Amino acid sequence: MKPTIFFGVPRVWEKINESMAAVGRATTGVKKALSSYAKGLATEKNKSAQFGGDNSSPFMYGCMKGLVLSKIRQAIGLDECRGCFTAAAPIAPDTLWYFASLDIPVYEVFGQSECTGPHTISVAEQWKIGSCGRPMLSTESMLGEGVENKGELCYRGRHIFMGYMYMPEKTAETIDNDGWLHSGDVASFDNDSIDGMVGPSGFMNITGRIKELIITAGGENIPPVLIENEMKSAMLAISNCMVVGDRRKFLGMVVALKCVMDKETGAATDVLGPDALFEGGRIGSNAKTLSEAAKDPLWIDYINKGVNEANSKTTSSAQIVQKWVMMPCDFSEKDGDLTPTMKLKRNVVTEKYKDLIGMGIYGDSASV
Repeated sequence: MKPTIFFGVPRVWEKINESMAAVGRATTGVKKALSSYAKGLATEKNKSAQFGGDNSSPFMYGCMKGLVLSKIRQAIGLDECRGCFTAAAPIAPDTLWYFASLDIPVYEVFGQSECTGPHTISVAEQWKIGSCGRPMLSTESMLGEGVENKGELCYRGRHIFMGYMYMPEKTAETIDNDGWLHSGDVASFDNDSIDGMVGPSGFMNITGRIKELIITAGGENIPPVLIENEMKSAMLAISNCMVVGDRRKFLGMVVALKCVMDKETGAATDVLGPDALFEGGRIGSNAKTLSEAAKDPLWIDYINKGVNEANSKTTSSAQIVQKWVMMPCDFSEKDGDLTPTMKLKRNVVTEKYKDLIGMGIYGDSASV
């Protein structure tokens, strides 16, 4: 049996992306040329299929779909899938664009247990890569304006739960007197309109969690997830990274390269994964393990260049990462760094690696 609907947290899609990209790098000759051509057509087709596009298909798309793209879907096991979805944690737009190039649109959804599932949804007719979709009909959404909850997504409707059982104080903290559920997420809307929808009706973006916002020594509120996604986009070899800087004069970052996970325990090993080895070969490094890469000047230069590239895309000087340090291993659920849905436990990681974070030995603040 093959799935007709497939849901995966972002890390699931990232792992499939990594495996498929490794296969693509090993492909050569005519097969490589056909694959690249087909992926270019699929990207163009899925750009036009998003909201505001004309939903047109480029010339030769149908042919390449039959010859190449359908075979890729079959190899992944999604050839009978009518809808692919992701939620539970932020996902990098680059990952979504990769699947769009395979003609596998992955739709983002936002929801919580407290709203019995989704609040915003993306569907084939209404989706934008980088957004979580639009609020469901008969729901209301607004953004907090107070000092402590500025930009916080608040919403209400019949999908909101009645409260936490035997926890009235916790319930009162989550649902205010007017029935608004305070999500704890910082959001924005693009304000496109839909007839008949109540409240802000545009596509919604989640930029981070209220409790995860970094408040610098200068008083700036920095959403770390956006910076971390830019870092991972700039450097293929990075598996995870975490920006730190609360009450500090500048931002720092811990970096974890992609490593092989132990198949039995799920814990991270010291062995570099395929993407990291590919990047290592590209820069001329012979490092095969994370511990070797941490001491290799070629890898240090690689990350410095990637950090500077990501820094060039920031919107303010307060969002520039000036120092970084390499992690001794990748984050994993087994080691307590990630939740079961692969969300980063920032407080846990900060405490666990506080001595390492205090080092911040790499990076040239003068150059950024």
